[in-house]
This record gives sequence, structure tokens and C-alpha cells, in this order.
Amino acid sequence: MNPHFSFELQATDPVSGARAGRLSTPHGSIETPTFMPVGTRASVKALTRMQLLSLDAQILLSNAYHLFLRPGGELVAEAGGLHGFMSWPRPLLTDCGGFQIFSLKDTMRLDDEGVSFRSILDGSSHRWTPESNMKLQQQLGADILMQLDVCVSHRAELPEVELAMQRSAAWARRCRVSQDNPRQALFAIVQGGMHTSLRLENIARLQEIESSSSPFEGYALGGYSVGEPHEVMLESMAAITGALPPDRPRYLMGLGNPTSMLASINLGMDMFDSVLPTRTARLGTAFSSEGRLNLRNARFARDFSPLDPLCGCSTCQHHSRAYLRHLIQSREINAAVLLSEHNVHYLLDLTRKARAAILAGNYQDFLKDWYDSAASADY
Repeated sequence: MNPHFSFELQATDPVSGARAGRLSTPHGSIETPTFMPVGTRASVKALTRMQLLSLDAQILLSNAYHLFLRPGGELVAEAGGLHGFMSWPRPLLTDCGGFQIFSLKDTMRLDDEGVSFRSILDGSSHRWTPESNMKLQQQLGADILMQLDVCVSHRAELPEVELAMQRSAAWARRCRVSQDNPRQALFAIVQGGMHTSLRLENIARLQEIESSSSPFEGYALGGYSVGEPHEVMLESMAAITGALPPDRPRYLMGLGNPTSMLASINLGMDMFDSVLPTRTARLGTAFSSEGRLNLRNARFARDFSPLDPLCGCSTCQHHSRAYLRHLIQSREINAAVLLSEHNVHYLLDLTRKARAAILAGNYQDFLKDWYDSAASADY
């Protein structure tokens, strides 16, 4: 195993797959379960470095596709990698950009060797192979890199899903061979849509790769939370999580829905990311113990109570719903700042509480309390 990375499983729930662990990296440890705020372009929207540190974000995520287009991997490398460029002292993960290419499928072309695509900035043509994507992510310098994969819609027909899985598995091997910096971990991505047999085949192929080369430091589930109903996603996950190596962290990509996060933790997932908390904040929506609050609603105009009386974040400690609504209606920048701070805190705090419940041996009680709460009915 890689001497610069380790994963310690600290507790497991006796009646489910829920687990608490610690992932050690060159830039510090990550206690799981955890939520990773998304800094797509090396910046979490509306939040500063100091705010993220005060929120105790353990790890941030940036996106290789967007950083490839601007400012470019070479410039980031000159700055000392993303840690130096962002002045971020804690762990970082870079997504390979596969989902972004999938979302722009009308301008990209896939083949067995790689993917050709056009820039969303200027329309210029580019080509990625697993090897060149690994080189880019090595330049970016994150602690955790994601293999280049092929993501498809949950509505895709079986032949398309199977081809995407086969290519993702083949590209995982090439990424594993070409990623040779021991101070950077490589996570494999399991594809296969909602087809259990394809997901299990992908996991088996990844474990075959490990038998002939270095192990992957973690496993991620890709191709979920791409439009399918969350109950369908959870049913699919339940059939495959037991096949994932228990001694590696498990990352569910692109999920930030609170109820589905807790249900996924119950199935054995450890790491999550999503733009949901900051995106909804910019739309004037806050997570809360009462569910989602659309602060544009007139009923908050004279509501001088805290945003969420059960929340300990700075926004809730100092600002009322009426004031936040005023900022939104006035199109003040601080509306996005304060709501983003609250929403990110909400998900970080939720995973911290889930972890504490697992360590205490009462995760099922914690989960029942959540499902019985007002919040769960709105997510």
C-alpha cells in the first residue's frame, strides 16, 4: 500500500453498513463520513479560505476540466499546485472532468483511446487520454486524483451503459499505470448505471487491476445522482456496496441531498460532494431543521427569528430570516455569502453528527430521528 495514505476503519454500525473512519493524506487526516465542499475552479463560490477553515472543512474538491481550460495545469504547477495556488493547507481532491464532458455530450466524441471535446470558453478542440488526464491532475497537485471515466445518463440503453463501463474499467488500468506520484492517491470509479451486474463486473475488473499493479487508494461510485430518482439510486447502491473493498474509503460522487446522504452512509459510503449547498444559496434557499426555506417568500419579510434556531453557524447566530430576505431581494452579494456559509455548515455538521452516532453505536436511532424530523420530509 501507499505509505503516504492510509485508511483506518474505526467503527461500524452493527445492523447496517454505516462506518466511521480516518483517511490520512500528506496534507492531513479526513474523518469520515465527510462532505467535501466543491471549489470547481479552485474556489468555493461565495466563501473565502478563512470561512472554509472556520467551518472546519476537512477537504475541498476542484475540477480538472475547468482548471484545464483556465488557467491551465502548467500555471497551477508553477504556483506550487492547487495547495499553493489556493493557499489551502488541508487535503484536496480533483475530479477528472468526466461528468463535465458527459454533460456536454453534443460537443464531444468518445473512442477506446480517449475523448475529444470542445472548450466551453472559446470552442477550441482538445483531446484527453487516461494518461494525459493523469498528467494534468498531477500538475494540479491534489492529494486525491480520480481516474478518467465515462459517465452516461440513467436513461441510457444497456449497450451504451455496458460500453461506458468497459471503457471506464480499461481506462482505470491505464490511469493506475501512469499515476506514479506516491504523494497522490488514485481513486477508481465504478460505473454501470442502474444495472447491478455491470456494477459488480466493474468492481471485479478493478480488483483484477490491483492484483497486477498497485492498489487503488479508494473506490468511488460514479454515474449516480445524474437525474434518477434517489430511491432508485439507493436500491442500486444497496446491491453493490458489499462488493467494495472494506479497507478503502468509498466516495459517492455528486450527492448533497441530506436525506440521501444519510441513507447512503447507512449503506456504507464515506465521502460526498455536491454544488447543491452553494448553488441553492445563490438562489435564496437555505437548508434548515424545518426543511428547505425559500427566503424569497413573503412570509419571511417580518420574521426576525434566526435562519435556523438549531444551527450554530455564524449566519444563524447573527442574522434573521427577515434580514437575509432583504439581502436577497436587494440582490446584495452578502446574501450568497451568508447563505452559502450556512448551507455548507449544515452538510458538514450533518456528517459530523452521523460520524459521532456511528462511533457511539446509535446510528440507527440517529437515522430514525432524522426521518421523523421536519427536515427529512423536504429533501
